[in-house]
Amino acid sequence: MPPSDPLLLFQSRVARLDRAWLRDFALRLQVEVAGGAPFTALLTSDRHLRQLNRDFLGKDAPTDVLSFPAPDPAGGLGEMAISVPRALDQANALGHPVEQEIAILLLHGLLHLLGHDHETDRGAMRRLETRWRRRLGLPPGLIERTSAR
Repeated sequence: MPPSDPLLLFQSRVARLDRAWLRDFALRLQVEVAGGAPFTALLTSDRHLRQLNRDFLGKDAPTDVLSFPAPDPAGGLGEMAISVPRALDQANALGHPVEQEIAILLLHGLLHLLGHDHETDRGAMRRLETRWRRRLGLPPGLIERTSAR
């Protein structure tokens, strides 16, 4: 049986999104970055991300992306959730389309689903994200932005 495509669930109506472009980009991530392993991404509200962050990580704060790796990746890598309003704010502040910001968040979340952790790996995930970001033609990523401050 062929692997399934990544599943993007669009739950936010905050911004008009080029859904076809985002689906194509997610498929490219699945093929090139994840070696064909599928994943699911929920594009939702800031409120929903804050609730997920509180319920699963004990952090009562908004965030832009959360990743939930699958306990057994045989059925897929896991799930991620992305705040569309936060992505829109970040895209506007950085001067690029919201789809590019969501693509950055998809890449970042996928690297977490693949087991990378920028908080503990002495820069390995940052370097990997930078290489993939450049290869995929994306503007600076999350880790680069926060480490530049």
